[in-house]
Amino acid sequence: IRCWSNIPFITMPLSRAHGKSFAHRSELKHAKRIVVKLGSAVVTRGDECGLALGRLASIVEQVSMLQNQGREMMIVTSGAVAFGKQRLRHEILLSQSVRQALHSGQSQLKDMAIPVLEARACAAAGQSGLMALYEAMFTQYSICAAQILVTNLDFHDEQKRRNLNGTLHELLRMNIVPIINTNDAVVPPPEPNSDLQGVNVISVKDNDSLAARLAVEMKTDLLIVLSDVEGLFDSPPGSDDAKLIDIFYPGDQQSVTFGTKSRVGMGGMEAKVKAALWALQGGTSVVIANGTHPKISGHVITDIVEGKKVGTFFSEVKPAGPTVEQQGEMARAGGRTLAALQPDQRAEIIYRLADLLTDHREEILLANKKDLEEAENKGRLALPLLKRLSLSTSKLNSLAIGLRQIAASSQDSVGRVIRRTRIAKDLDLEQVTVPIGVLLVIFESRPDCLPQVSALAIASGNGLLLKGGKEAAHSNQILHHLTQEALSIHGVKDAVQLVNTREEVEDLCRLDKLIDLIIPRGSSQLVRDIQKAAKGIPVMGHSEGICHVYVDTDASVEKVTRIIRDSKCEYPAACNALETLLIHRDLLRTPLFDQIIDMLRVEQVKIHAGPKFASYLTFSPSEVKSLRTEYGDLECCIEVVDSVQEAVEHIHKYGSSHTDVIITENEKTAEFFLQHVDSACVFWNASTRFSDGYRFGLGAEVGISTSRIHARGPVGIEGLLTTKWLLRGDNHVVSDFSEHGSMKYLHESLPLPQRNTN
Repeated sequence: IRCWSNIPFITMPLSRAHGKSFAHRSELKHAKRIVVKLGSAVVTRGDECGLALGRLASIVEQVSMLQNQGREMMIVTSGAVAFGKQRLRHEILLSQSVRQALHSGQSQLKDMAIPVLEARACAAAGQSGLMALYEAMFTQYSICAAQILVTNLDFHDEQKRRNLNGTLHELLRMNIVPIINTNDAVVPPPEPNSDLQGVNVISVKDNDSLAARLAVEMKTDLLIVLSDVEGLFDSPPGSDDAKLIDIFYPGDQQSVTFGTKSRVGMGGMEAKVKAALWALQGGTSVVIANGTHPKISGHVITDIVEGKKVGTFFSEVKPAGPTVEQQGEMARAGGRTLAALQPDQRAEIIYRLADLLTDHREEILLANKKDLEEAENKGRLALPLLKRLSLSTSKLNSLAIGLRQIAASSQDSVGRVIRRTRIAKDLDLEQVTVPIGVLLVIFESRPDCLPQVSALAIASGNGLLLKGGKEAAHSNQILHHLTQEALSIHGVKDAVQLVNTREEVEDLCRLDKLIDLIIPRGSSQLVRDIQKAAKGIPVMGHSEGICHVYVDTDASVEKVTRIIRDSKCEYPAACNALETLLIHRDLLRTPLFDQIIDMLRVEQVKIHAGPKFASYLTFSPSEVKSLRTEYGDLECCIEVVDSVQEAVEHIHKYGSSHTDVIITENEKTAEFFLQHVDSACVFWNASTRFSDGYRFGLGAEVGISTSRIHARGPVGIEGLLTTKWLLRGDNHVVSDFSEHGSMKYLHESLPLPQRNTN
């Protein structure tokens, strides 16, 4: 027996047909029957007199949306006392103003005092209005609502329990949303020291235990408890070290310090946790979240049901490994230790990783074979993604060569002085390179990305979180194991972490206190989704790779077909593959043009005609739907332009600022193209496929950036560094440099220390 409020009830729940609670947030989308508990702080206004109508309307909209999806929704609500208080205050003021106007004149109105309102009377006056408001709001979504008032005694009379259970089941069967509240008009007298100014609140804390009890009795799948805090913290919210607990497990309450209660209500977080654990014991999953925050309250309920990382999720299943938050902290600490190593020590780690890739070649290829077989059996991956997923001996050899290039070029990357200034006598300023911090790299299909990015992070002294696609799980696992083995030679194993939890990408993008930069490697849709989801974290990358090749009138016949074939056909799934071929109008119906078309047909490239190109042809290929298309396959668009100027304008209008090429023997035309095309990479008489960190001599790349700040084009070690300023003085103060001070600014540029060129 446990005691909730002042009345004991049996803690063993009734048997549940659907078994245990959900183990992971991602499973919450399968919740069929849901109870939403609205705390007093959520329902009432900030002045604690009346309801927060906008917030309530948003909650009703979300509940209605879920109800119309076929779920069974129930609401346990507070608010009757606050609504009643508003009505009674209005009546008292109106009554007093009339009496005083008749007997004392208008001058006395400002001195009127409002008496302390009795809570039961407030509840009685507010219940009907609260319910009428709910009915009006739900009617907007063609949903019927029904009110049920209960007390704790209703759960201890077996007949009343059965009646309540039957009523609720019947309402749910008829697609009606039950709205349940404690009957505060008839409950026992309240305890003193209420939180509501001017009114005693009766048993508001019972709504926490009521919601939990109701959830268990009705065998619900999910209980959502909305309050005025983000969830459960490991120490009182607002304190310096307070951290939101993402997942709370039974037995963890000893490590939590509870603070004060919310501004209204008597439950407090401790009561909510106890109620949540009791519901969890009964087989109901629980999430405690903020229902008052203006930025999230409009979608907090639907976000929870979709499995997003909102509030605190209560789970009975503790994961075997660390949480992603713990991994982020480990990566930051490991990255700082990594940055403090000597350059040759970081290089030694990368050399060791390169050796491990060749020494364990057979194990890596065996793991990759498992991934390929599973992907082919499931049939979910398109052919370009299957090609990216595949590893080979030659790929591993190229990886090892690239890693050794990174190691050789990393000797003076971190801590390099890029500017020295003498501010004044004995006051010298330096600008030096430092790591960005913690990188989150999200990649699809390509397991070879893992050692490449890891080596670049090691060389630049950054901590690293890696989130690979599940289609490459076996390959990623062994490659990460080898990476950590290499890191272990200098005790920095934790600097590179592979996220294996069920964290959604959108949830990872919200960890702005743990992650400093997000780098997506994958489809344009993945990049766009991450750019949209990132909350306060910069994203480096490109959403599309719409690369152009412009064939000028002065192009060499020998060069044209070679460059076009390589740009389009060597690896059509790559982001640096040709997608649009621009042909000068004067080349139409020439032998060179015929050679281009014949070569594309031999290579089985499907041609789409641009609008101008189609207008020149009697029987043209299928006209392109959009000139902003990244095909990622053996397809391309051909369009006609009248000049190099028009080619540049076309690229600026339809391109993605990735990589664009001109083929010409006219140096003046080529220089015009190189100077005027505003893309990350602009080439003359060279394949688009050269846009690559390895081919640029960077060893590897974390991606190709088309943004205009920090890093652009293939991003190697330099793009993963930022700077800090070091000022060395000797008792210098700013007042010495005032008009009548003793010192003068010099601002002299000083020579830089000689770089290590080995």
